[in-house]
Amino acid sequence: MTYLITGAAGFIGCHLSRRLLEQGKRVIGIDNLNEYYDVNLKKARLHQLEGYPEFTFYKLDLVDRKGIEKLFSDNKFDYVVNLAAQAGVRYSQINPHAYIECNIVGFLNILEGCRHNNIKHLIFASSSSVYGANTKMPFSVHHNVDHPVSLYAATKKSNELMAHTYSSLYKLPCTGLRFFTVYGPLGRPDMALFLFTRAILENRPIDVFNYGEMKRDFTYIDDIVEGLIRVIGNIPASDNGWNRDNPDPATSYAPYKTYNIGNNNPVELMKFIEVLENCLGRKAEKNLLPIQPGDVPETYADVNDLVNDVGFKPSTPIEKGIKKFVEWYLDYYG
Repeated sequence: MTYLITGAAGFIGCHLSRRLLEQGKRVIGIDNLNEYYDVNLKKARLHQLEGYPEFTFYKLDLVDRKGIEKLFSDNKFDYVVNLAAQAGVRYSQINPHAYIECNIVGFLNILEGCRHNNIKHLIFASSSSVYGANTKMPFSVHHNVDHPVSLYAATKKSNELMAHTYSSLYKLPCTGLRFFTVYGPLGRPDMALFLFTRAILENRPIDVFNYGEMKRDFTYIDDIVEGLIRVIGNIPASDNGWNRDNPDPATSYAPYKTYNIGNNNPVELMKFIEVLENCLGRKAEKNLLPIQPGDVPETYADVNDLVNDVGFKPSTPIEKGIKKFVEWYLDYYG
């Protein structure tokens, strides 16, 4: 089996690629290695994969239409996992064009590649951000998600709509995964855990938004990868019982499915910081600030569909996950 992993130098892409390679699978990874955050960290992730003989890497941007077409024509992929994206809720207010180019135009190029090359299953990263202004908890894939509060969220919702269209028109099996606040070793430097750790170790105050009154469904990277592995092999089929008079957003008459992957246990931000302080052996100086535009005060994943269909529920507690992150961070940065 040959897998195409887009965003292979990214946080989730690196961990998933390594897991597949450990299983003896052939992995072709692509990434544009952009400078949204430290390129050296991206190269360090790739370095962990380069020792596997079944791994091949191409520096390639999703928006390079001809390059993506050639990638698909030169290789016979069985499965495609699209993890490449312009990430970040706040950055989408600074550079909105990057989100349209990568997350919309780039994803279209992936869909076209899948359509014309008999891909068995396309799995793509969505986000908990698509729940936007929703307040009914826990967030369910069966809820309507038509009220995004950031352009990043809007592009992820657009990905779901685009994938469903290709699934309907061309019978391309597609599964969208809504990730909830992923963290762990080799994580993204723009995420809270990374920012907090660096600031505390440098004796700088940490910015705590919404005056600390935030809750997040923090999900450890190993749980995300396990969910991905199980979903890849669970190719969606058409739901013959789908009701057009009362449409369910999570399923379809087409071979299309959506899942949440979250820890199903929202944690208060202040508790999260307390656990980090314990792992570092230092107290944080907190700079309490109002909520940022595009942020939501709470995320909480309903994972019943994931449990029912693939028999897996994320469960790593933050005490264990943060400890592993801190151990990696201290080793990586010395």
